[in-house]
Amino acid sequence: MEGKQFQQIWCVDFEFGQSSNLTPEARCMVAREYYSGQLQRLWLDGVAKLACPLPIGENSLYVAYYDSAEMGCHLALGWDLPHSLLDLFCEFRCQTNGLKLPVKNNLLGALSLHGLEHISLTEKEEMRELALRGGPYSSAEQVALLDYCQTDVDALVALLPEMVNKISIDHALIRGRYMKAVARIEYVGIPVDMPLLERLRANWEYLQDDLITSVDEDFGVYEGRTFKIDLFARYLNLHQIAWPRLPSGNLDLQDKTFRMMAKGYPQLSPLRELRHSLGKMRLNEFKVGADGRNRTLLSPFQSKTGRNQPSNSKFIFGSSVWLRGLIKPPAGWGVAYVDWSQQEFGIAAALSKDQAMKQAYASGDPYLEFAKIAGGVPTDATKRSHPEQRALFKATVLAVQYGMGRESLGDRIQQPVIVAKDLLRKHREAFRIFWRWSDGNVDYALLHNNLWTVFGWNLQVSGQINPRSLANFLMQANGAEMLRIACILMTEAGIRVCAPVHDAVLIEAPLEELDERVRQSQELMSEASRQVLGDFELTTDAEIYHYPDRYRDEERGGPFWDKVMSLLEEKC
Repeated sequence: MEGKQFQQIWCVDFEFGQSSNLTPEARCMVAREYYSGQLQRLWLDGVAKLACPLPIGENSLYVAYYDSAEMGCHLALGWDLPHSLLDLFCEFRCQTNGLKLPVKNNLLGALSLHGLEHISLTEKEEMRELALRGGPYSSAEQVALLDYCQTDVDALVALLPEMVNKISIDHALIRGRYMKAVARIEYVGIPVDMPLLERLRANWEYLQDDLITSVDEDFGVYEGRTFKIDLFARYLNLHQIAWPRLPSGNLDLQDKTFRMMAKGYPQLSPLRELRHSLGKMRLNEFKVGADGRNRTLLSPFQSKTGRNQPSNSKFIFGSSVWLRGLIKPPAGWGVAYVDWSQQEFGIAAALSKDQAMKQAYASGDPYLEFAKIAGGVPTDATKRSHPEQRALFKATVLAVQYGMGRESLGDRIQQPVIVAKDLLRKHREAFRIFWRWSDGNVDYALLHNNLWTVFGWNLQVSGQINPRSLANFLMQANGAEMLRIACILMTEAGIRVCAPVHDAVLIEAPLEELDERVRQSQELMSEASRQVLGDFELTTDAEIYHYPDRYRDEERGGPFWDKVMSLLEEKC
């Protein structure tokens, strides 16, 4: 672990339960100083709040495993967060990302992979249940939880030297800063209209039949509550929509396919929302605390690209899009959804150093600019004058970013494969330097079995290899880096970030501060793009909602939300 040296290294673990607001309730803490072996055991449940007993300044390193949990306990206890944080979970994920492991990514898995002793899974689960149960705790139970907590701390002391030689401390400390940001974001939560959510929960079963009838008026694909494939095939044929098919020849009815097709055919969005709501949405699984805040684990670094992977059923931005209408700021507050404009395109332009691509991004409409470069529209064309041609070239850009081939692109744009092939050829001709860079990355990955981002998030290439996924990795993974840097900068600046969402953040502020917080957020997101892309700055957009208004995704979820609300008022 080359780089910054620390006078003390503290390995720390908390045991905790959960409050009615879904925030951590600390039961106990154990910490051991790595060099001296000094041990601290502290019982915290049911006692007056204590000051943090650990040195957390810049000369000390705080080590934990999945330490957004520990940071959540710090916040609940009113303790400051440590200056320097090393999360061995993040580093274990970074060191093994892309490999098929015989173990999970938890502490027991990391210990097993390094040949270190650990307690049994059964014992660990029993102790976690005891911590979650809540007090009062007997003296024996307190000792049992402290002893169990110490086993995790001693495990960290043993694991650290096994991993340390592969850790880039500068990159690791950035990931540690992000875990602090995650804890702050999870602690804030997303404001939800609880009275309306309770009405939906109470009446959802009764609403479903009427909702099917209302939505299906435009499609005619349901019989009762059953989605009929033959009727859907007839609808597709009537409207001349070429739908992707499985190798068997049957229509591909996966939700991700519906989601992709709804982007190309917005009229399908209500049907996709209906199918998802009936099939996968479970309103009672949706996690909202007593204070009306949606809180769940953001699950950082869980995907290969390093993006968060929160539970779709528990996270409002992972569920059906229309459900986001439940996001509503409290009285006197507002929320803002701030996102980067064409983030993946800008990342590709900057990292590849393709000047034509950079200029296309700088134009403000890279899709139309691509069409002009390729000769698909006149040089004076606008979004309004040539909407259909722009849509084709936009679909081509997105196809490249998503790693789609000509067949998938042809399905998406409802054109023969030869047309899709020609559009992809035009992209290669327009952005030759980008393609040289992209193909070179794939070649390097196949030769060296490795790719990494600007801040060291690593992908080991193994098993069945998909060259298109490799080509897409650096755009997606560096996009994840950018979001992490933005969340770090924003939370450290005191901005109340409610949620990170792929290439965007949701923030909140009192109404008198909202405009300034939005301006500050956009400035910091621009700074994050410069840190990742070497002074190439991405632009941002902001959608602002003042109480009593609620968040609304007009294009994808708005019409379905209106149908649900209309039926709720009419029937309930």
